[in-house]
Amino acid sequence: MPAEDSSGIHCRLDELLADRGMTLTELSRRVGVSMVNLSVLKNDRAKAIRFSTLAAVCEVLDCEVGDLLMIAGRP
Repeated sequence: MPAEDSSGIHCRLDELLADRGMTLTELSRRVGVSMVNLSVLKNDRAKAIRFSTLAAVCEVLDCEVGDLLMIAGRP
């Protein structure tokens, strides 16, 4: 089985949810995105994300895109 291509982008969704005391279930309800899709994003398996989804997640989590997504290996 070939290795999956890595974008080098890390999603900090777990950390942001923990900081806010919010569950993935609650985020899913508030953003209107399925748990499955958010789980893919949370586990760094997403190959793409709609700008509208990104904006909605950032709005609910009260963060900027750079707080949510970062280049892997950078502090």
